[in-house]
Amino acid sequence: TGATSNPFLITDAYQCEKRFWKENITELPASDAEERAEFITMSMVSHYAQKYKPMFCKEKHQGYICIQTNISKCGDAEYMLAQAKRFAKLGENVAVKLPVTAAGLKAYEECVALGIPVVGTLSMTVPQVLAVGEAAKRGQERAIKNGITPALTVAVVMVGRLDNYIRDVAKDMGANVSESDIIQCGTACIKRAYQIFKERGYDTFLMPAGSFNAANITDLAGARMIMSIAPRIAKMLQNVEEFQENIEKPVAQDVIDRLMQIEEFRKAYEPDGLKPEQFITYGGNNRTIAQYLECGWNPLLKEV
Repeated sequence: TGATSNPFLITDAYQCEKRFWKENITELPASDAEERAEFITMSMVSHYAQKYKPMFCKEKHQGYICIQTNISKCGDAEYMLAQAKRFAKLGENVAVKLPVTAAGLKAYEECVALGIPVVGTLSMTVPQVLAVGEAAKRGQERAIKNGITPALTVAVVMVGRLDNYIRDVAKDMGANVSESDIIQCGTACIKRAYQIFKERGYDTFLMPAGSFNAANITDLAGARMIMSIAPRIAKMLQNVEEFQENIEKPVAQDVIDRLMQIEEFRKAYEPDGLKPEQFITYGGNNRTIAQYLECGWNPLLKEV
């Protein structure tokens, strides 16, 4: 149990309770808007990190709150690493979210080597999370060599967002797939990644996020995962009469066969479907970055 944030959630929370935050976030730096936006983000996350600290102290895999690096700097490893170091000072239960881009992977490995809890986000493909698993492994080995205890490492698959992206692509190309097929895209990818993680012995946690229906969670029941469950999905799960272990049940082969006619699904599903330098330009990731910029980061810049 813990909490997450991203540029959209930060801006939404700030705007919904603006009076509270303006009263509690004082002494904004007299610098540019980006630095003030970062200060607000850090202040809000610090507030909740303190609330969750007792939970974290009781059980180390509980009570984390995630904070995301500047969404406009997804290709700047040096900037993201410096920002991650600043974020890490907010508390040991603060996990830094880094985009799974070529640059983000460099910053991710460096953070792991320094013992900073990290989450690879803005990812929805098998090759991306496999790259995270490898970066985490390299960072962990470096940390241990230097006498540092490795911290939590997580790799996100935005299962629902992948479904939405493939739905649009399938419609545009007139692919012979059903809605039932479409809503299994993200599930198929995270289940494949899960099996490969086990085979390779990665101890990084996979995290389904961006879910849009209860099946995105129930189809993964029984997995060793950390699940990001939004309030509306939690309400849907309350109506599930009985949970069964489904993580080892593969998505039906005929569903996979139909989805494989879509190139964008193949890129997401095949372990070598994308190279690291292509991660930032993959359609689903690219439009998520754009959304976070336009609906999250940029509006926050205007607030300050």
